[in-house]
Amino acid sequence: MMVSFFDQFMSPSYLGVPLIAIAIALPWVLYPTPSSRWVSNRLITVQGWFINRFTSQLMLPLNVGGHKWALLLASLMIFLITINMLGLLPYTFTPTTQLSLNMGFAVPLWLATVIIGMRNQPTVALGHLLPEGTPILLIPVLIIIETISLFIRPLALGVRLTANLTAGHLLIQLIATAVFVLLPMMPTVAILTATVLFLLTLLEVAVAMIQAYVFVLLLSLYLQENV
Repeated sequence: MMVSFFDQFMSPSYLGVPLIAIAIALPWVLYPTPSSRWVSNRLITVQGWFINRFTSQLMLPLNVGGHKWALLLASLMIFLITINMLGLLPYTFTPTTQLSLNMGFAVPLWLATVIIGMRNQPTVALGHLLPEGTPILLIPVLIIIETISLFIRPLALGVRLTANLTAGHLLIQLIATAVFVLLPMMPTVAILTATVLFLLTLLEVAVAMIQAYVFVLLLSLYLQENV
């Protein structure tokens, strides 16, 4: 039976029960639990150093009001990185290749930034819809354009993460299939193709981390406009 390249993106199920909830919850088990002792092991030390550096870098452009989001954004960053990296392992499922899941992250968080801006500083929040010095004739058109761009933001967040991870997984599967097909016929070409596959896998590791960072960074920029 022919297997489609897109079957890897289907949500797994067992006896009709979807397993995506397990795929989302399981990565949290892999994190080492911080200890109350003064001296901890190297893994917990590296984990704490990474979280502190990332959080301080992310909160740098934000004022004090935006620092309340530090825990949420840092947790989301680590969660996305872990899921993206585990999805590169063989026979695994990557939940972040599902647009519905990514939109479930993007829409509520984006909506929260908009609500915070409308509640704390409604004049400034509405002022983003009309740039200063706009000619009177262009005011209705620019308001419509800026409103559309505002509502496209969560869609762009979800589609960007989904498209980059999906494209990378498809490329890896296509090149891996080419290696198995070429190996008995042209071993030299198959070895060269396997080298390309190895380099592409390294690139996908970087993409998995960068896309998680970009997702959280854009959320912090949207928050910066509204606090």
